[in-house]
Amino acid sequence: MAGPIRVTVHPPSPSGGRRVRVDGEILGLAHSATDVAEFLRRAGLEIDPADVAHVSWIDWRGVGPEHWGPETGR
Repeated sequence: MAGPIRVTVHPPSPSGGRRVRVDGEILGLAHSATDVAEFLRRAGLEIDPADVAHVSWIDWRGVGPEHWGPETGR
């Protein structure tokens, strides 16, 4: 592989859930850390759902891994 894997979890969508990308490719809309772990497993990256919030190679955009529902404003 040419470089480190880049995993991005985008902010919650207006209807809930967070888009997950690996190296720019959309894997799906996650509604929990378990969903993120499953998407990554399907992409060939094994990770325990309990570790999703703590690894440095996942970029949590907007809010952290404890937020999955729609944003409610400021």
